[in-house]
Amino acid sequence: MVSDFETIIYEKRDGKGYITLNRPKVLNVYNIRMRDELFQALQAVRDDPDVRVGILKAAGERAFCAGADLSEFLTAPSPVIARQVRFERDVWGLFLNIRKPLIAALHGYVLGSGIEMALCCDIRIASEDAQFGVPEMGLGIIPAAGGSQTLPRVVNRGYALEMLLSGRWVKADEACRMKLVNRVVPRTELLSVVEKMADKIRGYDPIVVSYAKQAVTRGLDLPLSQGLELEARLGCGLLS
Repeated sequence: MVSDFETIIYEKRDGKGYITLNRPKVLNVYNIRMRDELFQALQAVRDDPDVRVGILKAAGERAFCAGADLSEFLTAPSPVIARQVRFERDVWGLFLNIRKPLIAALHGYVLGSGIEMALCCDIRIASEDAQFGVPEMGLGIIPAAGGSQTLPRVVNRGYALEMLLSGRWVKADEACRMKLVNRVVPRTELLSVVEKMADKIRGYDPIVVSYAKQAVTRGLDLPLSQGLELEARLGCGLLS
């Protein structure tokens, strides 16, 4: 199954939902059309019982995503329209509320909105040529898609503040040391490594996988005692 979009490609194959950012001529820059199409594709991953794992990747050789199209996103609509669009198409909220595993396959430039999309995934695998950055400070803005909140939850506070405040780019090997990515692999092996991991995960009971993800992602925002209670409730739910 392949869905017909303009800025992304959505495919469902062997229990995996593939979302491919597909604007390679402009380094897969994130624009309003991509936002709307990505929202639909993420809904498909969330709602389709045949999809066990989502894979987020990008077309072209140079970039996963080099950021947002500022000519579109910095043109402010009226407050009423802005609130309505945010409510109806909250891509970032949808990313974070999908209870199936999401794996990001990252190569080339992973900047701005690109790194924010990657941070919304559960597992990040990068190719050796990947470079990560949060360039908003130099543009006189701050991250608008959760980067200031997701980045310090993945790497430590010091690394997050250094990237956010200085705009310094980080290469793949350093990103791995920072725990920004789980693993670095040769470019030619990127998709096969991601697919192998996805196939391993999809072989398990999808309810168990979902509960395990929830125990971690929901528990991180709770005090330890409440997190342990959440884990116990989820565990008991599997036995009932």
